[in-house]
Amino acid sequence: MKNTTKSALIVIDMERGFVDAQSAHCIAHAQSTVPACTKAMTLARKKGIPVFLVNRVYRGNGSDVEATRYHSWVEGGKAMLPGSTGACSCEMPEGMKAQPGDYTLTKPRWSAFFQTELDLLLRRLRVETVVLIGTTTPNCVRTTCYDAIALDYNVIVLPECCSSQTMEIQQANLADMERIGAQLWTLAEFAQYDEERRPQLVQQVRAAVAQDTTVPE
Repeated sequence: MKNTTKSALIVIDMERGFVDAQSAHCIAHAQSTVPACTKAMTLARKKGIPVFLVNRVYRGNGSDVEATRYHSWVEGGKAMLPGSTGACSCEMPEGMKAQPGDYTLTKPRWSAFFQTELDLLLRRLRVETVVLIGTTTPNCVRTTCYDAIALDYNVIVLPECCSSQTMEIQQANLADMERIGAQLWTLAEFAQYDEERRPQLVQQVRAAVAQDTTVPE
């Protein structure tokens, strides 16, 4: 199916190590967003929008764990190891597992763009807009949002499909992303997403710059 919206759905860190209540790294509100995330993924596939599942997977010796997370990762039982299963694993929740045609990537830090092939794949697929869902809103969703804007993508965030440890953190970070230029859409609005509703800001700016004959300093 043709991707008429020129968009991609980026699903960030929705693995059991961050979602399951039994995990030491569980994000308080992540589990409650699973139904909404599942619906967003289903909608995207029906619209021909490629789905990217971008997760963390840590080596058993901790050599790729952030220094700021290392001690809590060790104390929490060394979650999200390669091929792991169960509450502290890198498994996706039921309903959110990869399907044929989806893309799966492992990221070494917060942003889905940092030292991954995400940007290369999006450009090869001629994607102009990224739609972000997942956890956590202040860390991995937000850094991915900022990197996407820096790389000249239009950005849509679906708040119903994102989670933080508290609602105060959630609202503050959503507001910051909106101020920097991301669009916040409801899941109902995403259900109506089509070619006519796709963001055009980056394309409009590119066109304006191309027509500007001012000599750059």
